[in-house]
Formats: sequence, C-alpha cells, structure tokens
Amino acid sequence: MRRGRPGALPRGTAERTLTSVETGEVGDRSDGDERTARPAPEGERREASRLWHITLSVSGAEAPLKEVRRGLEQLAHDHPFLLTSRYANDHAEIRYWEEARDLHDAAAVALRLWGEHRSTAKLPPWEIVGLEVIDRETYHQRIAEGYGLPPASPVGVHPF
Repeated sequence: MRRGRPGALPRGTAERTLTSVETGEVGDRSDGDERTARPAPEGERREASRLWHITLSVSGAEAPLKEVRRGLEQLAHDHPFLLTSRYANDHAEIRYWEEARDLHDAAAVALRLWGEHRSTAKLPPWEIVGLEVIDRETYHQRIAEGYGLPPASPVGVHPF
C-alpha cells in the first residue's frame, strides 16, 4: 500500500528536467538530493527523470574466462555506474541503475550497452538474451518482501 502526500511524486523520483539533445538546451539544476528545475517555457511540459534498475543478460559461444572478466572489468571502468557483473565462459549478467524519463528510454539505453561497447571493452560477441527494467520503488519493494536478487553486493565483477 502506497502512502504519501496527494499530488506528490512517487517515492524514488525527483523533479528533474532532461537536457534536450536536439537543441542543446540545458534545463536542469541539481541541489543535493532534492532536484529542481527552472520552469518550462509556456506550453512546454518538463519530464521528470526516474531511476530504473537494469539487469542485462547476455550469452553466446564459450570464451576464455580471463577474457570475459577483463572485458567486464573494462566496461565497469569505462562506465562506473555499473553495480555488478557476474560471468561464466558462455554468459554474463550486468546489473546497474539507469536514470531515464520512462521505462522505454531506460530499456533502449540498456539494449545498446553491450553492442556499443563490445569493441572498446573487447567483450565477447554474445547476444542479449534477457532484459529486466524495474523502477526504484518496485526494486526496493521486492527486496523488502524477500523476492528477487538482493542488492548488488559486493560491487564489481564476479564469477557465477
């Protein structure tokens, strides 16, 4: 059961304006934990971004464990937002938080992660076989109820 102030944003969300890629206009200002945005121009609606917990699963032909680990460590180094990666010689799972306007945007970014960084991080040529995107509130609710994976701990790259 959700409780809160009527009209308040859901817990785990913050009012934040996203930067427009097309115009290059920046409209956000972060003040610590509480994020505020300048008012939108008349007739324009500002979207609030939210945090989404991503679990990306990949698999394919066997690869040497040392190479898989090194590739995932490089990906984590290039993108410190990654919480944890688990791997075997033919599959891996990456868990992290993504900030996006909605589930569609978060999923789109997650689906590009492996392919866009395959060559720079020297990741195996595996395909994405699973994707879970859940909002912050659902993630914390699952943990509180004893469902799902516990919070990523320890952070880093680890074998299954």
